[in-house]
This record gives sequence, structure tokens and C-alpha cells, in this order.
Amino acid sequence: MSIQTPDDEELKQIADRWRLDIASNDIGIYRQLVDDALDSYGRVDELYAEQQPVTPQRTSREPDGQDNALGAWYRQCSIKEQSFGPLAGSTFAVKDNTAVAGVPMMNGSRIVEGYVPAVDATIVKRILAAGGEIKGKSVCEDLCLSGASHTAATGPVRNPWDLTRTAGGSSGGSGALVASGEVDMATAGDQGGSIRMPSAFNGICGLKPTFGLVPYTGAYPIEWTIDHLGPIARNISDLATFLTAIAGPDGHDPRQTDAPSGVDYSAGLNDGIGGLRIGIVAEGFGWEGRSEQDVDDMVMAAAHRFKDLGAEVSTISIPLHRDAEHVWRVLGTEGGVWQMIRGNGYGMNYRGLYDPEQIEHSNTGWKTNARHVSKTLKTAILCAEYTIEQTGGSAYAKASNVRPRINAALDAALTEYDVLCYPTLPYRAKKIPSSDAPIEEYVARAWDMMPNTQVTNVTGHPDLTIPVAQGEGLPVGMSIVGKQWDERTVLRVGRAYETIVGGFELSPMAKERLNA
Repeated sequence: MSIQTPDDEELKQIADRWRLDIASNDIGIYRQLVDDALDSYGRVDELYAEQQPVTPQRTSREPDGQDNALGAWYRQCSIKEQSFGPLAGSTFAVKDNTAVAGVPMMNGSRIVEGYVPAVDATIVKRILAAGGEIKGKSVCEDLCLSGASHTAATGPVRNPWDLTRTAGGSSGGSGALVASGEVDMATAGDQGGSIRMPSAFNGICGLKPTFGLVPYTGAYPIEWTIDHLGPIARNISDLATFLTAIAGPDGHDPRQTDAPSGVDYSAGLNDGIGGLRIGIVAEGFGWEGRSEQDVDDMVMAAAHRFKDLGAEVSTISIPLHRDAEHVWRVLGTEGGVWQMIRGNGYGMNYRGLYDPEQIEHSNTGWKTNARHVSKTLKTAILCAEYTIEQTGGSAYAKASNVRPRINAALDAALTEYDVLCYPTLPYRAKKIPSSDAPIEEYVARAWDMMPNTQVTNVTGHPDLTIPVAQGEGLPVGMSIVGKQWDERTVLRVGRAYETIVGGFELSPMAKERLNA
């Protein structure tokens, strides 16, 4: 991609925008200086061309209506590299914010539509190296900025428990495909709850690992400090095996500075929880105007069932739990728009592996297709551009400086308790808004389920959701939060609950498919 020398008028517009007060007769001098600097850009293009990856030839197809009753597939394929390994015999969907080389990627948005990655994301490489088979790309929300499943450019993703209901977001396709039995497991991304929200709404298990445990390399970022990738599965054993295969540093993701490697997350899974201390966080219940009382009651009852296995269960208070939502909103809005939208996903100013082709593709997409993005994205852009213009980014800086207080509050609780529990979501899956729903309803349905899930995106603690009950035929999830890097305890507690109930109930679609 060569950069052409700007003309005087282009530079004059930039100067005026920045109030640089450059005299008209000086613009030509600056133009020559800029032109001299562009020589280096040309040389970097030449150097990059020498190492630019070649896109492999892989076959994929658009799903037809019969194959895609839930609207959950973006592309279908069959990619398998070997028949042995811990994931052998298992099938996977990859969230469509994550690169599968040679397979088109859309990230739920007209901005990215048409992009074909040349390199597999690290987690894709690891799935294939462990013997897994990738069956396709799962639909995600428009640039992943929604906790429900109605903003993807391809249309809504439907919940297999009730086709009129949301499958959650932004990894709704992954959640629906696992819950319906179409695949065994799926990858998901999580910046505000996007692993846990579709898992809870669809009655399956999802783990947002400790920040940095699973490499983000090859996935479309939103905001560097809250980006997570993680596994979704129907049971804890599969979830632990999947995490073991994909976790650990890859040498390319700067989020992973402290991440451990070589941990077997299946080890000790069935050791029981006798003597563990479980804290039920009071502030996770009773969100005014959002919480359903019976959801709160079902999760409270579920948490107390751990006593049956010898755990100590107490209700505790973490007042700052309620403030995490506000900290996240500033970080996610300003940081997300600055990096994902202004920075075309990757932004700048860190050492890591970038995707220049994806950046260029997104840059073009914003110039040609911005009008097509979701109302949630439009809301975020309007808010962030206004606040950044007003504060110069100091609001983001304040939120970032407040973040350690939220971390300290959770860490303090976790010195006295092994895990913390509360409702994953304040309510069961709601009806998918109609295509002509009022803007305020459209946006509210995309964001109002997130007050509890955002907490651990701010802090980075591991956060597992498991299905613990059903109300009106729809699943209810409970979050289990542990110490940083202590996924093994979190999974052990989740497995203990699974034994109490004799296994998690499958959706009617999964029962029909898996028993056929």
C-alpha cells in the first residue's frame, strides 16, 4: 500500500483542523518535508512484502436456511489437521471475530465484511494441533458491541430454548451452536461478558479466563485492557480440557506478561469442595429495574447447595462491585472507540503481532459502510467522540486509575473466600427486538444485562458461569469468580455443582440431536 504525496490543500485542511496556524506560503515547504518522510513508509512496505503471509486455500461455504435455523453460522467448513490429541473427536465453532485462515471473516459487521485472514489465530492453531475439528465460524454481534443477539449484520441469532428469545452476545452464535448440540465446543470473546452472557442465556458453561491467560492473537480487538478469549462447552470436563489446550503465552500477545504455561486444568477437577469458603456477593443481586426476583432467588438457592458438599457459604458485601459498571462504561466506550474504531481494531503503541491487512480492510469499511453499523455502535461512537473531544482522554485516564480499587476490593474478598458467587445475568433471555424497534429499546436490549459480568472485565479475575436453574423454561446462570490465575479452583467448584444436580440439562434441540 503506497501512500501518495499530499497536495497543499490536504495539508492545509489538516493544519486548520489542528489550529496549527501555518501560513499559506509555507505549506509547500511542509509538503516537501512530509514527502521526504514518506520514503520510510515506502521502504517499510517493501520490507513487509518480503514476509507477508500467503492465504491458504481452504474450502468454506455460506450456510443455507436449513443448516442455519438459529442464524448462528456465518460460514461452515471442515478443517482438521490430525486425529489425535486431547481434543480429538470434538467439533468446534470459532467466533467470527477470530481468524481462521482462508475462511471469510465478518465480525458481525459490514465494516469487516469481505475480509479473508491469511493466518490462523493462536487459539485456532492450538485447537487444530490438539486434534479438534473446526466446523465453521459462528455469528457474533456488530463488532461485538452487544450483549444480546440482534445487532449482527447477518440478522438475529436465536436461542435454542425458545426461538423468539435472544441467544446473548456478543458470542451468541457460539452459545447457540453449543447449546443446540451442533458442535461440542466453541470459542468466544469477552470484553463485557460476551463469553458468559450467551452461556447463561443458553444454559451452558462458559469461562472468561484471567486476563491474558488465553492469547488474543488473531482476534479482532475492542480494547486492549479488557480483551479476553475463552471456551464455551456443555459441561465442565470439556471446558477444562479445552482451556488446557488453548491457554498459555504465545509470544505475540502483550496481554500475557504474567500468564502461566503448561497447566492441566482438568487436574483435581473431581477433588470436591469440602472446606472451601464461598462468598455470595450481595451487590450482585437486586439491580433496580433489571433484576428478576425469581432469578435472584434461584441463584441464591443454588449457591447455598454447596453446603451439601461441605463448603462454607456466607453472604458478603463488596460495595465497589456496583461501581465497576461505571468504570467499565468509560473504559469500554472511550477505549473501544479509540482502539477499535479510530484504530481499526488494533490501534497502536504496544509491541505485539498486528494484522495490517485487516486494519486496511477496516479502514476502507469505515469509509464506505459506516452508515450500516448497529445503533449500539452509533451510540458508542457519538458518546466517546464527544467525551474525548471534551476531556482529551482524561476521563479514560481517571477510570483506568480507579480500576485498581475495584481489583483490590475483589482481592480482599478473595483472601477470605476461595470463590465468589452471584447471578451471571439479572434476568432470563428476553424477546429479540423487532427490526423496527425504537432506538432506545434496541440499545437497552443490547446492554442492560451486563452489570455483573462487567466487573471481572475491569479486574481481570477468572469468571465461570454455569447453569443452575430454569424459570419459565429458560436457563439461569450463576457466576463463580476466583483468584487471578486460579482457574482450577473455579472449575472445581463448577464441577461440584454439576455433580449435585447430576449434570446440566440440555436444550430440547440438543436432546433431539445428540440422542438421534
